[in-house]
Amino acid sequence: MRPLLRVLAVCAVALLLVGCRLFPGANVEIDGTWQLLSGTDGGKAIPIVTLGSITMSIDGKRIGGRSACNIYGGTIAIDGDRVTISALSMTEMACAEDLMASEAAYLAALPKANRATRSGDSLVLSGQGVELRFSLVPPVADADLVGTTWTLDTLFTGDTAASTLGAVATLVLGSDGSLVGSTGCRSFAARYTLAGSQVQVTELTTTKNACTTDLVAQDEHVLNVIHDGFSLKIEGDRLTITSGGLGLGYVAT
Repeated sequence: MRPLLRVLAVCAVALLLVGCRLFPGANVEIDGTWQLLSGTDGGKAIPIVTLGSITMSIDGKRIGGRSACNIYGGTIAIDGDRVTISALSMTEMACAEDLMASEAAYLAALPKANRATRSGDSLVLSGQGVELRFSLVPPVADADLVGTTWTLDTLFTGDTAASTLGAVATLVLGSDGSLVGSTGCRSFAARYTLAGSQVQVTELTTTKNACTTDLVAQDEHVLNVIHDGFSLKIEGDRLTITSGGLGLGYVAT
């Protein structure tokens, strides 16, 4: 029997047993931001809380979003309609009991999903005993860097994310070259120049008030990123700035 005919014959038999991917299909296109509409895990519904939306953003091999209370992240591998979600981590902010219950149920179910099915703006992730139904979130136009009040919600150290503490921390870059903001503890002001995605910061000053013990580390983290300058990236209403392995995540408000 000729080699190709032999392969096809083997495939015909294998299809009856476990399937044969002689001609594998293209990967399901699931990049984008999705919002969870409903879900079940082991026959139990995942509670959806109005004030705690659950989102899933997929960008190539990265996955993340908001899990009712915290921000989570991880990796995703896609092979045809098969998915593998792993290395999940999240910030450690405490919320109301109903939000924490919703978050725990979602994050327990998510890595069990191993198949993706998309129809238009609808996406279903499924696995043994698990079904998660999402709706595509329309892209948000990139916010303007200059003149926008950016509110800090995430601190990054390498690939680790943490939630903020204290008072609302903000950052505003003025059209006159001024940069003002706060760390959740102290206020700061400086001058800046912009070249592409690089911001150079000079003349940084801060207020002299002392921070409480729980805010010292956050205060130092913010100022270490801002101090001499940083790289920036805007995606929709999100601003991420990084410097020396540290980062800050802001949302336009």
